[in-house]
Amino acid sequence: MTNDQTRQQDPKEQYPQPEFPEQEQEHPGLDSEMQPEPDYGYETYRGHGRLEGKATIITGGDSGIGRAVALAFAREGADVLISYLDEEESDAQETARVVEETGKQVVKVPGDISEESHCKHVVERAVEEFGRVDVLVNNAAYQMTFDSITEIPSDLLLHTFKTNIIAMFWLCKAAIPHMREGSSIINVSSIQAYQPSPPLLPYSSTKGAIVTFTKGLAQEVIQQGIRVNSVAPGPVWTPILPASMPAEQVSQFGGTSPTGRPAQPAELAPAFVFLASQESSFVNGEILGVTGGQPLP
Repeated sequence: MTNDQTRQQDPKEQYPQPEFPEQEQEHPGLDSEMQPEPDYGYETYRGHGRLEGKATIITGGDSGIGRAVALAFAREGADVLISYLDEEESDAQETARVVEETGKQVVKVPGDISEESHCKHVVERAVEEFGRVDVLVNNAAYQMTFDSITEIPSDLLLHTFKTNIIAMFWLCKAAIPHMREGSSIINVSSIQAYQPSPPLLPYSSTKGAIVTFTKGLAQEVIQQGIRVNSVAPGPVWTPILPASMPAEQVSQFGGTSPTGRPAQPAELAPAFVFLASQESSFVNGEILGVTGGQPLP
C-alpha cells in the first residue's frame, strides 16, 4: 500500500477485517507468527524530522504498537532504546533492523519490567548510550482473559499490576532526573479504562489507573518543563491477542468497532509522534483516543 493510498482510502477497508484465522500463541506472543502479520508502517510511514536528535525509550518495543512507534521515531530522527521480554528476541531483532536502516542508533534491552531493578537498568542503559532521556514511552503490558473474578490467580493479578502500572512509577522515577525541559512521557492506556470488558478485569483496572497516573504526574512535572500524556487505543491487531484470548475470539477481534475492524499498529504511531514532538507543546495531561470511533468520556 502506498502512502497516497493510505491518505485516500475508506478507513473501514484500509486494512484487514474479521473474520481472521483462528490462532493461539504462547505468552507473550510474536508478530511474526500472527495471521495476517501486523502492519507497523514499514511501507507507509514517512518521517519529517519532528524528533531529530531525541533520545527515546520504548517499553514493549519489539512488536505491535511498540515496533510501530520505534520505526516512526527513528524515521523522525530519534535514537531508540527498546525493552522487551527475553522470549521476544526474534521480534526485537526485526525492530532493531528497521531502526538501523534509518541510520539511527538502536539499543536492545531484554528483561522483565515487573521488577524494579530492571526498570532502573533500562533507564541506566539509555543514559549510558544517549546521555539523557528525551521521550519515555510506557507501552509494555500484560493481559489475560478470565470468565470470572473468582478464577483470577493472585500471582497473575499482582503480575498484571506490576507490569502495567507499577512499572510506570519505577520507570518514571528513574527517567525524570535525566530529562530536560521539553521532554515527554507517553503512557499507553486503553478504551478498556472507560469501557471495561469483564473478562479483562485485571488489565482494564490497570488501564484506569494509568489514566489517573497520567493526569496526576502531568501536573507535577510540567514545573520541570516535562509533559505527560497518554494514548488510549481501541482494538489493535497485536500479538497480545492470540497470547491471551481464545482462538475464536481472535478471529472476530475488532469486528464490533464502529470502523468494523481492529487498528493496525501503524495507525497508532502518529499519535505518539505528535505527543513526543514540540507540535504538542501545550498538550499535557491528556488522553488521546485512537479507537476507531468508540467514544472516550
